[in-house]
Amino acid sequence: MQPPHLLLFLFLPFILPEMWADPEEPQVLQILQTSFFANISSAEMSCVAFLGDVPIFALDPDNWSIYFHWPWASQAAAEGDVENIKSHSKLFLRNMVRYVHKTAQQAQLDYPLVVQIRVGCVLHPNGTSWGFLNIGEGGEDLISFEVERQRWEPQKPFPLAELVRKSLTSNRAITGLLEHLLSISCRSYILTLRKYGRTDLERQEPPVATVFVCTPSPAQLLLVCRVTGFYPRPISVAWLRDGQEVPPGPALNTSAIPPNALSGAFGGGSTGWFCVGISSTPDSYSHA
Repeated sequence: MQPPHLLLFLFLPFILPEMWADPEEPQVLQILQTSFFANISSAEMSCVAFLGDVPIFALDPDNWSIYFHWPWASQAAAEGDVENIKSHSKLFLRNMVRYVHKTAQQAQLDYPLVVQIRVGCVLHPNGTSWGFLNIGEGGEDLISFEVERQRWEPQKPFPLAELVRKSLTSNRAITGLLEHLLSISCRSYILTLRKYGRTDLERQEPPVATVFVCTPSPAQLLLVCRVTGFYPRPISVAWLRDGQEVPPGPALNTSAIPPNALSGAFGGGSTGWFCVGISSTPDSYSHA
């Protein structure tokens, strides 16, 4: 029987470097906002924006001011509609708070309330784009805005969703503004972000693979691979045994890629990928 550490040469992860970056991938800009209303006189806000998985800006929950994660993101915001949106963000948030409380009274909702908003757009390599806006309440999809048809659509047959649809549909100014922001301004902002932040947004960092080995029992060899440090996110990892890829099955378990928010544990602010390979007959391998 060969020592376990020698068997690593025969059962190693294979990383496909051509998957590091795909310039033909769509670019997604999205803003994620969560609002917590403990009672009729309170409101707590959190908001973050991402281009792909790169953070662009966030909302300071204490004073509702926007701060940017990168100097170039602030430069990009100075162009076009984004600077106006930034200057009016507090007014928008105050109006939203009033609207939520008013709607809660009309629908006779019980506090506390949690409202979630996901808004942004997707820019495709051919230059076409489409915007999206989804609103949820209490962890349930509530209503969405169809940009092309400029129409609000309830996501579930809830009385609250119909009430919100009617009130928002009656406000033509909001509908027109959203159509402009999601079909024109959002696309323009993505292009501006890419112009100012090209170095950071298009960087490529090769992955680092580390393999750990242990023997849970004399008849079993456990190999664990940790892949870290890579950017951008798309990557493909496979195990090879005697030069042949090991297909998924009982002897191979591959985790999903954790989100960047959890990547600090892996070092360098990168994403990580864990792979586990198990051989029930380690003595069947020979060192090459």
